[in-house]
Amino acid sequence: MDMQKTGTFIQASRRRLNLSQKELGEYLSVTDKAVSKWERGLSCPDIENLKNMAELFHCSISDIVNGTQNDPSHSSNLPMVASAENSVPKAPEADMTVTLNAASSQSISPLLFGDNLEHTRGCIYSGLSAEILRNRKFTGKPGRYGCAHEWYAIGKKPVLSFGASYTKHGEGYKMHRMHEQNAQYITNYQPVRTGMGQKDLYLLADTDYDFTAAVCSYPGNVLTVSLIGSDKTVYDSKTFTAESGDYREVTLSLHSPVEDPEARLEITFDSVGTVMIGALSLMPSANFHGMRLDVIEKIKELGIKLLRWPGGNFAGEYHWKDGLLSRNMRAPLQSYLWLETQPHSGGYDFHEIATDDFVALCREIGAEPFITLNPTWNTPEESAQWVEYCNGDETTVYGKLRAENGHPEPYNVQFWSLGNEAGYGHMEGANTAEAYAKMVREHAVKMLEVSHGLTLCSSGPYPNPEWAEHSAKALSDVVSAVSLHHYAAYPPYIEPAKRKEEYENFICKVDTEFLTRMQILREQLGDSPVNISYDEWNAWYAWYRSGSVSEGIMAAAFQNMLFRNANKYGVIMACHFESVNEGAINVTPHDAQLSPTGQVFSAMKVHANGMVCALEEDVTSTCKNSVVTTTLLNRSFDQPKNFTLQNCGTVLSAQLYSAEDVVPGTVFEITELPVTQKNGIVTAVLPPHSIAVICTDAV
Repeated sequence: MDMQKTGTFIQASRRRLNLSQKELGEYLSVTDKAVSKWERGLSCPDIENLKNMAELFHCSISDIVNGTQNDPSHSSNLPMVASAENSVPKAPEADMTVTLNAASSQSISPLLFGDNLEHTRGCIYSGLSAEILRNRKFTGKPGRYGCAHEWYAIGKKPVLSFGASYTKHGEGYKMHRMHEQNAQYITNYQPVRTGMGQKDLYLLADTDYDFTAAVCSYPGNVLTVSLIGSDKTVYDSKTFTAESGDYREVTLSLHSPVEDPEARLEITFDSVGTVMIGALSLMPSANFHGMRLDVIEKIKELGIKLLRWPGGNFAGEYHWKDGLLSRNMRAPLQSYLWLETQPHSGGYDFHEIATDDFVALCREIGAEPFITLNPTWNTPEESAQWVEYCNGDETTVYGKLRAENGHPEPYNVQFWSLGNEAGYGHMEGANTAEAYAKMVREHAVKMLEVSHGLTLCSSGPYPNPEWAEHSAKALSDVVSAVSLHHYAAYPPYIEPAKRKEEYENFICKVDTEFLTRMQILREQLGDSPVNISYDEWNAWYAWYRSGSVSEGIMAAAFQNMLFRNANKYGVIMACHFESVNEGAINVTPHDAQLSPTGQVFSAMKVHANGMVCALEEDVTSTCKNSVVTTTLLNRSFDQPKNFTLQNCGTVLSAQLYSAEDVVPGTVFEITELPVTQKNGIVTAVLPPHSIAVICTDAV
């Protein structure tokens, strides 16, 4: 450690956050004199203070020790900063001529058409999950009168409290979390109507719903569950008995005759006694493993061929063996990073999707599963058992368990990631390259003993020379890829008169910005056989903003860049982050629609497994089944662009994706593209910020 460099780094980071030495000392529970000594290089912080500063400064411990800051744009959890690289955007070309060659032996790998399915923000909750109820497992602390948040009490003198839970964690749970397991108790001392309810539920017209309650009672009580309209009309009502003794699950069918965005669900009883409710569920009867059918159909439209789950940052909060429990019994998971991963659900994930559900979804959409481990809190043996559950046959302990759960054939999951964004202060666990490599090596070795030939991916704050040397290269005998993340700074679009300047500063350099990370990492890896998994990429804060044509153009530019450079730099996988409610699919309680980014993915998915006919900047052309598909991109803000395609067959179709503007809220309009064809030459003019898809016969 160079104490002078470390001190300078601490001082600069403190000042960047506008903290005094005293304020930093109070945050770390040390004196301002201690901070002063660190900054003057007279002493150094202990490991606990290094960890706390790494989290506060949004960096790794090695950054502090070495006095060098990593680019925070590598992480989906760190604040975005504009990159100084390639700060002068290149001017869009006015015209372009491309010769389409006969289909070559080079194809575009389907693994470059990946995406993420992280349990974060609105991706599962209010997105893919078919669940309607909020806080259905009663997390956190009760309100002043004993009622769980998101619920209200019913009756003149209801007595509510939290009690012994129905939900639980699976074997081996070790994370230090709080308030994950509760049950809602309702006591009635007089024979009057008492209970609880939830309002502002969006019901669909003429729709059947499955209602499930895990309940018990003392003594046995008859409960009434009702769907009630915003005008107090009772749409449907059923009764069931909560028996004394252990919890049991009761499932009923309820019907909504009309669409109502402000409906209520109420559960009541009018006898003396106590009813204990461990979990509740309400979802349309038409669902797929608890997932919305309309959202799944939109996911299919994207053409995803590789799906990474359960994170991302959330992987560090996930315990896979919880998923071996029934869906309603799985304990909620409190988020270590709740402001980033679970801000919309009170800081908790309700574990709606487990391994069997995820693999079923992958099979349904035609994607390879890519699973991220939690090596910080799961042991190497537990990671190997997860592999065995997925890939072992019925002669193995966990393969037999999978078969008993209704899945006799092995899932054959090939792709596994050894954690996420290791080395950053926002992730628990090893924060140095050496410590991380030592930790995950044990996981990798035991996983490979269970299932030979897995594609394992290590994580880290890449590109980073120290991590490349002491983690990626050190693990190269067991790990075949390293994870690369990058999020491009998105234009603020605050001043309408400057949107051309902001757009072109963003879009005319964005693919080079992503490419630069690949190039630097490849150089740092040197002659190592380790490949690159570009498994998180997007525009920054796509999850907190309406989609836009800008992001659609960026997605097309990224994919074109990737197709041209993947083989050269050893990129074997790439995953957009992430589709549902965070970039490609916009989900409301009653609808799901593709965003401009989703429209682009849907248009360019045809290139997966296609044999290359041309790979140029802003042009990709591939051949499949004797049809050549060429996608064209005009990224200019206000200038049309002429394209000439030579050596073409007969034009079969030509579509244009265009828009009037590029700011948030804009979408592409899909229309027929006028083209001219003569003597094997096709010409077309693309308007500003547009994309075209032209299909021709193979020559």
